[in-house]
Amino acid sequence: MSNLVSGLLSNLRNTVILSSIIALVVVGGYMQHARGVDATFVQAVLDATFVQAVLRFLHLVFGIMWIGLLYYFNFVQLRKMPEIPAELKPAVSKYIAPEALFWFRWAALLTWVAGVLLAYNRGYLVDAFALGLTSGNPQHSFIGLGMWLATVMFFNVWVFIWPNQKIALGIVEADADAKAKAAKTAMLFSRLNTFLSIPMLATMGMNQTIFG
Repeated sequence: MSNLVSGLLSNLRNTVILSSIIALVVVGGYMQHARGVDATFVQAVLDATFVQAVLRFLHLVFGIMWIGLLYYFNFVQLRKMPEIPAELKPAVSKYIAPEALFWFRWAALLTWVAGVLLAYNRGYLVDAFALGLTSGNPQHSFIGLGMWLATVMFFNVWVFIWPNQKIALGIVEADADAKAKAAKTAMLFSRLNTFLSIPMLATMGMNQTIFG
């Protein structure tokens, strides 16, 4: 038994697959109760409440990966890189950082897409992006603020952080000065996203509880 558990947990792919299967079982349980146990499979899957629940779940999973990696870069990697001996730095820049940035940028995209689809499904997408000015509803103002902050952060990832990181890490050929400038630009926009993330998370975390 211990060998089986060790084998599953030693391989990330197996761990994620097994965890996803268990999550699908949980999702299936919620699906049966979203519209009632007597509903057909199609009725249950298409139920508006169930769709919202799935989108919120995906938004949460992708968001944790995105913000988790953002905090890893800012609280760990950027702070500790100056202390790493020069001969060891390529291990980070050639192997760890490119892999982390892959998950980082795609998690940002999927988080934003899932959030927009959730807002659309719930019927407040336009009112939220208008910061409640079209509805006069403070709920839309607060969640809209969070959505705009997240949108700016998502934009920063794809337009400033990732393109400059490609130069800084040598994925795109450039001279030493260009690499240094790109590294600083990427760092500043990553730090800006960290700055924006805390008020963004305040709106995302509190809005549903306060307003329902």
